[in-house]
Amino acid sequence: MPYQPIEDYGVVGNLRTTALAGKNGSIDWFCFPHFDSPSVFGAILDERKGGYFQICPTIDEIARKQVYWPDTNVLVTRFLSTDGVGEVIDYMPVSESKDREPTRGLIRRVKVARGSMRFRLTCVPAFNYGRDPHTVEIVGEGARFSSANLCMALGCSIPLQEFSHNGVACEFSLEEGQTQSFEFHGLTPGLREQIGLPEEESEKLFHDTIHFWRQWVGKCTYRGRWRETVHRSALVLKLLTFEPTGAIVAAPTCSLPESLGGSRNWDYRYTWIRDAAFTVYSLMRIGFTDEAAQFVAFLDARCHEMDPEGSLQTVYGIDGRHVLTEETLDHWEGYKESSPVRIGNDAYRQLQLDIYGELMDSLYLYNKYGTPISYDLWRYLRRLTDWVCKHWKEQDEAIWEVRGGPRDFVYSKMMSWVAVDRALRLATKRSFPADWAGWTAARDEMYETIMQRGWNEQRGAFVQQFDGEALDASALLMPLVFFVSPTDPRMLRTMDAINQPPRAGGLVSDGLVFRYDVEKTPDGLKGTEGTFNLCTFWLVEALTRASASDPKRLRRARLLFEHMLGYANHLGLYAEQTGHQGQALGNFPQALTHLALISAAFNLDRYLDGRENTPPVK
Repeated sequence: MPYQPIEDYGVVGNLRTTALAGKNGSIDWFCFPHFDSPSVFGAILDERKGGYFQICPTIDEIARKQVYWPDTNVLVTRFLSTDGVGEVIDYMPVSESKDREPTRGLIRRVKVARGSMRFRLTCVPAFNYGRDPHTVEIVGEGARFSSANLCMALGCSIPLQEFSHNGVACEFSLEEGQTQSFEFHGLTPGLREQIGLPEEESEKLFHDTIHFWRQWVGKCTYRGRWRETVHRSALVLKLLTFEPTGAIVAAPTCSLPESLGGSRNWDYRYTWIRDAAFTVYSLMRIGFTDEAAQFVAFLDARCHEMDPEGSLQTVYGIDGRHVLTEETLDHWEGYKESSPVRIGNDAYRQLQLDIYGELMDSLYLYNKYGTPISYDLWRYLRRLTDWVCKHWKEQDEAIWEVRGGPRDFVYSKMMSWVAVDRALRLATKRSFPADWAGWTAARDEMYETIMQRGWNEQRGAFVQQFDGEALDASALLMPLVFFVSPTDPRMLRTMDAINQPPRAGGLVSDGLVFRYDVEKTPDGLKGTEGTFNLCTFWLVEALTRASASDPKRLRRARLLFEHMLGYANHLGLYAEQTGHQGQALGNFPQALTHLALISAAFNLDRYLDGRENTPPVK
């Protein structure tokens, strides 16, 4: 089982967990029962020890194609040969209630549409990241896999045989019109104990799952030029939602490398306040207010647990837990030998001042376009704002979570300004009690300091840190959060400086944007990285908003947006980064990338339609 390119995967899920299925018909990543549970299949991080579940034709000379059933998260992997056309349809039925675990698991429905085809099934679990041994028991309707802490079952109606002492395998043939379903599910207490899956039930679950996703995405209010692309991004963001709590994970995978052979490998299966706030912002602007309400409930619960001084953590577990101890899996080699393989994330210990700006901005918008926030929540937000006013001058690790020590990052100071500014706006709109004089004075001091120390006249740009020279793509957010006008001369000069190739001191290579230059701004880590997809969509939106003073920028924005669409994989999915050969790098699929795509598409449409003079949807 050689490593597949990251971009060769599709993803399915049930709002509790996800599975990654490759074009070769193999499930190479699956954590159970939740996003951040230990993996059961993890071949994407170790091809020999990680575990996998593959269904594919027995012949090698075959073409492969992978598509989503339109407007759903039901994945179809199609195999085409001269003798027949077969397909594996992967889906995970969603629970009828957010308070109950799904009663069904991962279903793989094999079908032959034309001719005949012989398939091989191989299922080799590796419990607890491959650390827990397990036994295999062949039963009448499939197989049972039992480890010390988890029991899983593979349900099917054809005989299975043991494979390599820790898995099962079989071969079967299907003729035109025939189907054969398999279900991999848990036998933990409280979940279904039945192993088999009758074809009639598989058919019904297939239709029910399609109906669920189509009904959900049908609520989307976006009617612009890139409707199919925006729908796919919205479906991805919904897939990354943990329905029981409303938490939103940054990505469903861990330790997929930002550079092959490098050490920039992180666990993203948690809820960053920043990422989730951005996600709510993007979903709410295209009509998905329920998801915003669910996250606000998650946030409200975290506010009840905030530090006595009024601060929050940068990142939480999807169940709200605070401790996310980082450790390495030294027995796994990592994707294409990119080690270490990390689980957990020590970013929960970091100070990242920017999260308060993203949080307050999203809550301000939720109050404006969703449901007015409660007074009890405002009391916590007031404490939070007081904390920002007292601590904004401190150095931090900022949005990129550097591991080279805290610094005076301009982005963090700017988002601290956003936090206080939105608190003042919210208090004004709702007539909430507030420290008007103190907050206003702090906000004004932040602004003046950023303009004096965050601006480098020689570079003609806002820079990464106070009194520095290096550029940072996070400056592109300045007009998006209304810190400066998109046509402010300083902003236009910053945009132009960033929009230069690295050899000329910029951050853009063929339209794609690096978040910063790792050679000029050491971040405490070895190796290089690809362009950051989020930042490319930020550049699209910054160019769009700046077009009021120069229409050429709007044309450039559209061309760049459409250029970037070509870097999605065959399913319209993006990882965190794009490598020098156009390959996907980093955890996959990435929430930040897809939410930025939605925002860029939304505003680009509005400007192209000549509605740029209407109040922007912030």
